Amino acid sequence: MKTKVLLIGGRNKAKSLATSLISKGYRVTVINDTYEDCLKLAEIDKLTVINGDGTRPFVLEDACAGDADIAIAMTAKDEDNLVICELCKKRFHVAKTVSLLTDPKKTDFFYKMGIDSVVCSITAITGIIEQQAFLDKITTLIPIGEGRVNIAEVPIPATSPAVGKKLWEINLPKEVIIGCILRGDATMVPRGDTRILAGDMLVLISSAKQEMAAIYELTGR
Repeated sequence: MKTKVLLIGGRNKAKSLATSLISKGYRVTVINDTYEDCLKLAEIDKLTVINGDGTRPFVLEDACAGDADIAIAMTAKDEDNLVICELCKKRFHVAKTVSLLTDPKKTDFFYKMGIDSVVCSITAITGIIEQQAFLDKITTLIPIGEGRVNIAEVPIPATSPAVGKKLWEINLPKEVIIGCILRGDATMVPRGDTRILAGDMLVLISSAKQEMAAIYELTGR
């Protein structure tokens, strides 16, 4: 059965992400509160488009949120994204929720509220859009800019060959950088001498088709 993805907000970002996901075989529904944006989104083949406010339960119900496997809130307002994810998780029992965040100071709060994945526009990750596990259990991949750039979230297990190494010691492809490290409750922008620890979650920024080589270098898989 195809994975069902619900995108809320995002305008042009939703269009790019929806196109990419559909091409990979996902079933995608988009909610957008601007009618003109909905008309443009409706041009995408196999995309279901709902015109409405995604913070309203009845709109999420119209979009069959209860059938979604992943919900991605990508509006311009952090508070709206939080409400959307909370509704999807607690009222519609969506397994995975993802929220775009403009204020990195709210990251810990969003996680404490039960959001599964939070992506913020910190210094090293400007223009990032939503993420959540679209490839497999190891990585989270989101295409940006018509697929020219990808964002991948990579958990580092204790068995990873990267554990204990400094960033400059890791042989990553030139087109890949580690933009952020999520370590426990802390979010940090790494430097060359930052050491990778077991349990870290690395956020990679890469050009298209380079992330898999980096993931193998980091995890050994």
